[in-house]
Amino acid sequence: MSQYHVFTPEHAIDYARRYGPGFDTAARLSAAEVGDGNLNQVFRVVDDARGRSVIVKQALPYIRCVGESWPLTRDRARIEAGVLRRHGEHCPEHTVALLHQDAGLSVLMLEDLSAWRLWRQALMAGEAPAETAARLGHYLARVLYHGSDFHLSSAAKRAEMVRFSNPELCAATETVFFDDPYHDHPRNQIAPALRPLAERLWQDGPLKRRVAALKHRFLCDAQALLHGDLHTGSVFVTEGGLKVFDAEFGCYGPMGFDLGSAIGNLLLNHCGQPGLHPGEKGRAEQRRRREEVQALWQRFHDDFTALAAGCADPALAEPGYVADFLARVWRDSLGYAGTELIRRTIGIAQVADLNGIEEEATRLACQRTALTLGRALILEADTLAGGKELAALVAACRQPSGEN
Repeated sequence: MSQYHVFTPEHAIDYARRYGPGFDTAARLSAAEVGDGNLNQVFRVVDDARGRSVIVKQALPYIRCVGESWPLTRDRARIEAGVLRRHGEHCPEHTVALLHQDAGLSVLMLEDLSAWRLWRQALMAGEAPAETAARLGHYLARVLYHGSDFHLSSAAKRAEMVRFSNPELCAATETVFFDDPYHDHPRNQIAPALRPLAERLWQDGPLKRRVAALKHRFLCDAQALLHGDLHTGSVFVTEGGLKVFDAEFGCYGPMGFDLGSAIGNLLLNHCGQPGLHPGEKGRAEQRRRREEVQALWQRFHDDFTALAAGCADPALAEPGYVADFLARVWRDSLGYAGTELIRRTIGIAQVADLNGIEEEATRLACQRTALTLGRALILEADTLAGGKELAALVAACRQPSGEN
């Protein structure tokens, strides 16, 4: 096994030369660090003469954006490789290709999608390809179904749960989703003008009880093998295509967590539109976001239902059960979407859809809307029977009265 050391660009070049497909040993390669650098080192290695390139990603033994004060297991690289393999088996057209893995170095080599665009960037620019949300719904239906009890035998499912046990990153998820944003924690990042609204959330007993239930479900309900961090910054898009990457938070958990994270990020973009695209352009983009949320859920629902028609378990194949199960997943999805809106607005890991708004008063208004909508989704999840009811709630949600 290779001995661990932190990669430099030169190490990434050597790794790509050794294991990259189609690289000539005499080729002149270059490497540059890419990505946001929140957790890992990510290099793009290029052979300009032949037009070939790969991504080399290495897990560091801590959360990079925080520093060595927050240690983090390098085993996440093994988890990510395993999730990409599993999801790639069942939905290769929408999963980034894993080309090589070195467990000792905590390194993955991935196909280079630099010619594609991050979905978040496309959404912020108002240039997201049509059908992207439906494609993500198809991806989620396939990977979540095939990692669940509807497809796997009991013995196989329990073995997979052991294989994909990811305690340290699950603990990080539990902290940033369900704990920090609901207390006055130093990791939170709260604009002074938002603090009164944040303090009201911290004192909101009914809200915090619902968040406790969502956390408990995340802890206990191992429905399927999740991506675990499915937001618009972990999806590459192009005209006619979509690929999901960054699966190191993968674990067994409730299906609604992945769905809710994706829905929540679409709604964060919805909340930011008055600052990203003032006027009619922004209103048109908001209508698109609402339609995309419905399209994502409907494609997931329809594809999952079709797959579950082949379920071999006689209990789970009982007529009507799949519909009941998916109704529960829908409610979970709305709750987790609400936690995503709140944690991305006042927690440690925020998003450019809101923070990239230059004009302060508009940015604060959009952030207040996100917090208000997040709270409403968590508290009203059980009353929203479908996409139309959700769309109406989102369209009606504005910043709280009396806030400037």
